[in-house]
Amino acid sequence: MTAAALVPGVLVASILVDTAPGDAMTHRERVRVIRVAAAKAGAPYSYGAEGPCRFDCSGLTMRVLHRIGRELPRTSRDQSTATHRVTQARRRWGDLVFLSSRGRVHHAGICAGRNRIWHAPGPGRRVQRERLWTSRVTCGRVR
Repeated sequence: MTAAALVPGVLVASILVDTAPGDAMTHRERVRVIRVAAAKAGAPYSYGAEGPCRFDCSGLTMRVLHRIGRELPRTSRDQSTATHRVTQARRRWGDLVFLSSRGRVHHAGICAGRNRIWHAPGPGRRVQRERLWTSRVTCGRVR
């Protein structure tokens, strides 16, 4: 994207830097989030694990965001409250997706676009990209 400015009689073109409002992630950070999450594909689920070789759902999201310099609390519930809420229609890849039951967040994943998420599904399973199986989610943008 370019912009033009008039500087004493001279038209100067400049390239706008890919910045995000406030502390939201840039395009480059979102790309890194997806790449780091994809690099964890196949890692086994382990309750309470934060990596680098085993993960539970919030351990995965915490580790991935930490790799790009963003800090998150440890649990999916706390991660949900630490992020800026966005609607499903406005979610972007790299945003976090939270699943709830009876008003309590119980699972976290990373939006991978096209209604898919990267997540650590549960016992006996491995980190994977999977189609989101429910519409009962809330989305959070890392600040």
